[in-house]
Amino acid sequence: MSKKLDILKRLKLLTAVAVPLAEVVGLDGDEAPPARVPANGRIVIRTGDPGEPEVDLSPLAYNWSHRIPIEFTAVSTATQTSEEALDAMLVRFGAAIAANRHLGGLCEWLSISAPGSEDIFTEGAEPPRGAELVLTATYVTDSELS
Repeated sequence: MSKKLDILKRLKLLTAVAVPLAEVVGLDGDEAPPARVPANGRIVIRTGDPGEPEVDLSPLAYNWSHRIPIEFTAVSTATQTSEEALDAMLVRFGAAIAANRHLGGLCEWLSISAPGSEDIFTEGAEPPRGAELVLTATYVTDSELS
């Protein structure tokens, strides 16, 4: 398995542990998740774009800065507004990344962009709240395909 896929799978697992009640979707061909957001929210991890690597020639090494978009969606509950639920998901996810910046040794570093948030308008229902951020995984491989 490639390091890219290892990182995406480990990121999905880390996310599921950090925000255990949310539905975590990803690595399934990037298809759209179902339209209905579960009561505990949804996190969608896209495969992203590893971009063009910087290449070291001696020894041969490919240095990647893989940009991985992650979408968070939350709905209101009896005890929280959608904004509060979204904020709780983001805080838990951020804490998990901060505690494991090397993703168990798979990455040199993980960094997160600031999320932008907005209402996701739906007809006939209170709108869920959504946020998107980009996580950048910096890592090195010995092949342009691994």
